[in-house]
Amino acid sequence: MTLRLIIPENPSNADREAIIKPLREYNISRAGDPDLKPVAILLTDEDGNHLGGLWGKCAYDWLFIELFALVEECRGQGHGTMLMDKAEEMARANGCVGIWLDTYEFQARGFYENLGFKVCGMIDDHPVGQKRYFLQKRF
Repeated sequence: MTLRLIIPENPSNADREAIIKPLREYNISRAGDPDLKPVAILLTDEDGNHLGGLWGKCAYDWLFIELFALVEECRGQGHGTMLMDKAEEMARANGCVGIWLDTYEFQARGFYENLGFKVCGMIDDHPVGQKRYFLQKRF
């Protein structure tokens, strides 16, 4: 069998699926079904305008928060805490043992720590001169 490397100029969802398929199969063979459930919580105003929210997934007994953002004018008013409380409620309802996420040094590490998250990892110089933190909260 002759193998070759292909580097797509504009990687597509199909390219991603081609990579994730054998990974998924391997993980399932070693750790069982991840029981993957997408999670989305949107913050909207009375007109239905989206002002931010949370995107993640429950898998292998943890909720991973991939995206979390609020427009500037909604910060510092408890909306973020409300979103995180709802995410925790959903994680617990799905049998998760905790939540994990990552944040940059210039983002919201203190916010998450005030909610009970603990730093469990860090990358220096990502971006250069800054840090990227990985945090978890066990229930």
